[in-house]
Amino acid sequence: MLKVTPMLELPILSLEDTLTGAPSSSAGGGCSSDIALALDGSVPTRRRLPPWLKRPMPTSEMSFTSQIIEDLRLETVCESAKCPNRTECWSQRTATFMILGNVCTRPCGFCSVPRGKTEEIELDEPERVAEAAKRLGLEHVVITCVTRDDLPDGGAEHFYRCVLAVRAATGAAVEVLTSDFLGNRAAISRVVEARPDVFNHNTETVPRLYERVRRNAKYQRTLDLLKQVKDEAPDMPTKSGLMLGLGETMDEVLDVASDLRAIGVEMLTVGQYLQPTPQNLPVERFIPPEEFDWLGEQCRRMGFKLVSSGPFVRSSYHAGEMADVLGRK
Repeated sequence: MLKVTPMLELPILSLEDTLTGAPSSSAGGGCSSDIALALDGSVPTRRRLPPWLKRPMPTSEMSFTSQIIEDLRLETVCESAKCPNRTECWSQRTATFMILGNVCTRPCGFCSVPRGKTEEIELDEPERVAEAAKRLGLEHVVITCVTRDDLPDGGAEHFYRCVLAVRAATGAAVEVLTSDFLGNRAAISRVVEARPDVFNHNTETVPRLYERVRRNAKYQRTLDLLKQVKDEAPDMPTKSGLMLGLGETMDEVLDVASDLRAIGVEMLTVGQYLQPTPQNLPVERFIPPEEFDWLGEQCRRMGFKLVSSGPFVRSSYHAGEMADVLGRK
């Protein structure tokens, strides 16, 4: 159940005020689903997941969604990014479509999407995404992308076409989860012109960790993008997401949340980083569910209209439910 609170300026509580006892600095320590490659190149170790990070095995209900994705030759972030929620979401006949190919131009340390030589844009992709959304019966469609720094507009025109195609075919609400377009203001404006129902762009981590976690991205560029969207379309809900467990402190996370509220972001997602492959950054710490609860409450007290905070929360996880609740406010 999503927690919704009015936009009130309430005092920030301390973690100790909320949890029973201060969390250990090694809370969840010694746990990982993959072989964690040490940053200094030392011998990797294998660790177990804590009990709160177990997920159900795949079920036969996933096949309906899988077949549609395969038939229409589409990419999903669910598969490419090895999302732990794929079993749940696909069993409910929902997926997050990933456009502009399956090869990214950014070397982000947390992401398992392939990097290398990019592909030509498939001009019929907007219609195929729309057809998939129609067959799945989606009422809220999330469209994300690989980062395409090789394109003059970063793929903004293609995003625009996808939003319009899905809306025309289904009448569904459309949420976009975009790259930063290298700060190209005209490209950002073009996506805004499609009038998505939610404009999402992830902050991912705290500024101190950008060079290691999100290379070639800039924290200020992310804030500038979200501010531009709100300046150009004040009534368009903006959303951003953070992942924890990469070495950030809670104070740093709260500082980021404060920065996002200062530029008008209404919706925030916070989840646990999980190492998708041995080649990606290792998990520094597994955050207990109670700490996610505490953090979510602090963010609500900052004035976010909606906050989803928990180990398995991802940017598009239950995105339709979040948007529905926001629409009822």
